[in-house]
Amino acid sequence: MINIRITIVSIFLFTIFTIGLFINPCIYAKDLNPGIVLADDHGNILYAQNREKLFVPASILKILTSLAAINILGEDYRFPTDYFFDKHSKNLYIKGFGDPLFISEVIDQFCREIILKTKATQIHNIILDQTYFFELIKVPGKGISLNPYDAPVGALSANFNTIMFKWSLNKKGFVSAEAQTPLLDFFHSSIKKAGVKKGRIILTKQQSLFYPGLLIEYFFKQNNINITGSVLQGKFEVSKGEKYSFLSQFEIKEVVQRLLEYSSNYIANQLLLTIGAKKYGAPATIEKGIKAIKDFSKQNLKLDGITIVEGSGLSRSNQVSADEMLKILIEFMPFHSLLKNHGNDFFKTGTLHGVRTRAGYISGKDQRLYPYVIMVNQKNKGYESIRKDLNYRVSQVVQQSIGQ
Repeated sequence: MINIRITIVSIFLFTIFTIGLFINPCIYAKDLNPGIVLADDHGNILYAQNREKLFVPASILKILTSLAAINILGEDYRFPTDYFFDKHSKNLYIKGFGDPLFISEVIDQFCREIILKTKATQIHNIILDQTYFFELIKVPGKGISLNPYDAPVGALSANFNTIMFKWSLNKKGFVSAEAQTPLLDFFHSSIKKAGVKKGRIILTKQQSLFYPGLLIEYFFKQNNINITGSVLQGKFEVSKGEKYSFLSQFEIKEVVQRLLEYSSNYIANQLLLTIGAKKYGAPATIEKGIKAIKDFSKQNLKLDGITIVEGSGLSRSNQVSADEMLKILIEFMPFHSLLKNHGNDFFKTGTLHGVRTRAGYISGKDQRLYPYVIMVNQKNKGYESIRKDLNYRVSQVVQQSIGQ
């Protein structure tokens, strides 16, 4: 009889414990010491835990970089790329200003515009000017792997400084994995060294300096323009004639949307460098970009304790509290639709080894946005239960609001 009672009591306690996990998962997660904040759309705190403690933000830092870029560059900003054709030497000069979406389709349009405006039928040297960015830029946290997040930055870069390829059985060789992008002979040796049949490689810094010029040369030839010289590095020099500016088809909000959708470290740091040069002059440096974001954060968001060393969240030296992230989210609210969304959740996640973060907005049935932040700088245990709990709390707040 005693054994039966013990069994019944054990089952009862286990059931209560299990139900407790689902009803209030944040209790379960307290051992992780996470940073958690949930607020309404006016910034009123609905729930908080360790809100002032500093955490490694990982990729949710990209929300701040995006917000600073939109404000400093302007919502209608389009990246320019300048060009000048010297009719005497037949040299074409091109200067980049950090456009992170200077991709094959855009480069093709760029070449067509040059042909249309300069009336050039023959070009000697294609001279690329990279001087808008400082020559030796080292992004904190960036490694030397073949992963896209380690791609180099640059004032004039193409296709995120990466190349996608695959093996063709028909051609018995490597071909481009993107229909709009040619696989140039210049990169075949690098692809072979990768030792895989398909994938993506990142360019070395030296390769990245010449890649946009080689693509420009290719698209010119596709349009029957005779190239008699080489792709060179040099200084943009306008002697006599007219300088033109090609404007990207993408406004800054479209750039930000791609940054957040693909969590591109490359785009994030291109924006960081660009806003630094915009505020404090060329050449762009990481230090100027950091100063621009810190000044923006202090003046517009009243943030003093934030620590930033780059713009993507790749470095573990970045330090932000959940409370500071909430202030960023309140300011970013008009642009919340630029974030990924799943159901009623607009969000950005961040992941490093032993770090998992999430920030965004839960859209309530009352048509209000509820910003939230989850920062777990330990193993991922408890992360999902926290997220579910915040959704539950929002639903309860909305029910009470509707019932009143």
